[in-house]
Amino acid sequence: MAIIEVDEESFENELLSAFERKDNVILKFGSTYCDACMALGFELEELDETLDNVTILEIDCADSEELAQKYEIVEVPTLKIYKDKETPIFDGVGVVLAPDIAKLLE
Repeated sequence: MAIIEVDEESFENELLSAFERKDNVILKFGSTYCDACMALGFELEELDETLDNVTILEIDCADSEELAQKYEIVEVPTLKIYKDKETPIFDGVGVVLAPDIAKLLE
């Protein structure tokens, strides 16, 4: 599955579709002007190439301020990982390496 760039309009539909497929969901909150966000993006691309049951949604906080507020984003990049709607398994700030994310999803 590709990394999907979402905004406030498309976010809920993409999120619900991912949960319906029983995918693990990764939310990456970032900014186009953030070097660490770009580095995290490379890690997520690597992860996306190796795992099948993952949906990665990328949210630009400058374009989607309401989503950033809803998810209490205070720093970028922020990564939130869910096994299902009810089970967040990771919430962290900064660059996380692809192998470390893969271990969380085992």
